[in-house]
Amino acid sequence: MCRKGKVEEVKQELFTEDTLSIEPTEGILPKETKGLKAIQQKADSFISMVEQFYNNTFTDPVVAGDYFSVGWDTDIQMKGQQRQTISEICLYKVKDGKIVSEQFFY
Repeated sequence: MCRKGKVEEVKQELFTEDTLSIEPTEGILPKETKGLKAIQQKADSFISMVEQFYNNTFTDPVVAGDYFSVGWDTDIQMKGQQRQTISEICLYKVKDGKIVSEQFFY
């Protein structure tokens, strides 16, 4: 679904109401966000800062026990900035078939 541009739909389908989202540092986004509604608001806030999305590329997942990770490269231009590629590793914890936490490293 992510490769088809349906990142937000993935959240609706796979996240719990209490999923925890962790950024590497406090910055333009909060370090920790808890709850599906708050995670969606965080995504909306980020999207409002974007001038242009060009491309997203995702690696195949690497699975280990209750965790999986994917690499995610975003070719993007933020408002007032030059075009750039953001590369990150996304780590997810799964419980009972749902994502209970996500953590980003970039």
